[in-house]
Amino acid sequence: MSEKKLIVDPARLPLFNRDFFGSKEIVSRIGTGAIGGKASGLVFIKDSLVSEFEGGPFGNIKIGIPRFAVITTDFFDRFMARNHLYDIALSDQPDQYIAHAFQKADMPPEMVGDLRGLIIAVRQPLAVRSSSLMEDAMYEPFAGVYATKMIPNNQPEIDIRFQRLVEAIKFVWASVFFKAARDYHKAAGKKTEDEKMAVIIQEVVGRKHYDRFYPDLAGVARSYNFYPMGRARPEEGVVDLALGLGKTIVDGGLDWTYSPAHPRVAPPTGSPRDLLKLTQTEFWAVNMGKPPEYNPLHETEYLIKAGLSEAEYDGVLTNLASTYRPQDDKIVIGTGSPGPRALTFAPLLSLELYGLNELLKKLLKLGETALGSEIEIEFAMSIEKGHETPANFGFLQIRPMVVSHDKIEIDDRELSSPHAIAASNRVLGNGTIDTLNDVVYVIPETFNAKDTPQIARELAEINHRLLQEGRRYMLIGFGRWGSSDPWLGIPVEWGQISGSRVMVEATLPGMDVELSQGSHFFHNITSFRVFYFSVHHAGPYHIAWERLAAQKEIGRTPLVRHIRFEKPLTAKVDGRAGKGVILYDDEL
Repeated sequence: MSEKKLIVDPARLPLFNRDFFGSKEIVSRIGTGAIGGKASGLVFIKDSLVSEFEGGPFGNIKIGIPRFAVITTDFFDRFMARNHLYDIALSDQPDQYIAHAFQKADMPPEMVGDLRGLIIAVRQPLAVRSSSLMEDAMYEPFAGVYATKMIPNNQPEIDIRFQRLVEAIKFVWASVFFKAARDYHKAAGKKTEDEKMAVIIQEVVGRKHYDRFYPDLAGVARSYNFYPMGRARPEEGVVDLALGLGKTIVDGGLDWTYSPAHPRVAPPTGSPRDLLKLTQTEFWAVNMGKPPEYNPLHETEYLIKAGLSEAEYDGVLTNLASTYRPQDDKIVIGTGSPGPRALTFAPLLSLELYGLNELLKKLLKLGETALGSEIEIEFAMSIEKGHETPANFGFLQIRPMVVSHDKIEIDDRELSSPHAIAASNRVLGNGTIDTLNDVVYVIPETFNAKDTPQIARELAEINHRLLQEGRRYMLIGFGRWGSSDPWLGIPVEWGQISGSRVMVEATLPGMDVELSQGSHFFHNITSFRVFYFSVHHAGPYHIAWERLAAQKEIGRTPLVRHIRFEKPLTAKVDGRAGKGVILYDDEL
């Protein structure tokens, strides 16, 4: 494929019209600088993909881009210079200190009128999203590094709504300089001081249900599947779906994963009852009710979590859920009978109520052709009651994927070699790495799921030290790396482990979860070309814990150990077969 750039000349975008919804332009800009990678992706979608559907809805789905305005990077420069913020921003002060300094700073007066005009015109929830020069550029691994803040924008007083918008913008700007982002820049070979941040202000896809605002579903679709199962093939792609805001997916929570070529095939489980443990039980929404405790430094200040009972009360499970019948141990499509609900999205995927899967397959194909590479897309969909009105499909992002096609041969005997530190037949990546001496691993004897937040903090400190020393490393832990749910894995952000080149997740009987392919975390693994091994506790291959314990200890925290091998490890991954091995031969 011939790869193409996503960066868009800002002059192509019309200047902001304060009649936000009255304007015929769904995309506009405030300022004259660059619009950043994420905004460029949205403009690319509008021009190259959404235009394919201008003749009408696809099936019973209306496709579009949620209306947005982008504050260009020149206002970021003015804000930083006007308030003399670089000394504080580039210091080693805690994130809260930096964020507080940004909140106290003055906005450039030239943009205040447009922001007030936008707030006067709009009374629905807004997503304030990063769109940096580094983020989401072609093959640059910067997905999810910076903040997104959603605001309800439903207060009756214009001044309060305006102030909440300004706070959100300042928070996104400040996130450029948070510790995880700075470590991330270093791992990517970038300088934090070179970053420039544009900000997208975009309407949130969804509907209001009492005190909650959310879409019926959000999703991430990829045109390449790194972990195909059953009859699925890598080139057939993969889709992750979740009820509510997409934060569930991008944070690595429980969602529904399927192959677009086989939409009726459920993930393998021991029994229908077991499927209930693998499906989503809570979701994210914008809080439209009682204002929370004031905290402009908190990304989820205006978000709330709710359970399936609330979603059923809101009337949204009809198109999304199945029901477990304990009397005959079966999962049946729909919510017509009593019983525990399972978010299988079967009414959409098996009964094809709106044609969602066919739309996703077409969008993935169009996107691959337009970008000249494998792609991933983010979207959200809102469904009105009854099937007479088309569902509203909001296209939120497109990114290229990094898929290596080098040919790596691994002899099956290597997987069981006495020199194998770890091996797996479920591995992400492709190629060979033979430059790592350091290994950082979660100590198995003391591991407990309740301690995973503490483990994340300890790993962040070790990662920071190794980055300062210019040393990359192999990382081993339990459960799903990057999960927002500490009971599913270790809730690290990418910046906390950004120096790792090989990652291993090991399962335990009490922490046995499927990998997530839909998260920003996962995107960064592929873009950084990190090898990712999944080693199942009951599988054919294991981790050589005894050999790890015998190596020279460089450092230890209560829950994590850092060791160093005398000679480099060799990590080999065959991406075609999805198998890999990490070898160490101390006799060589």
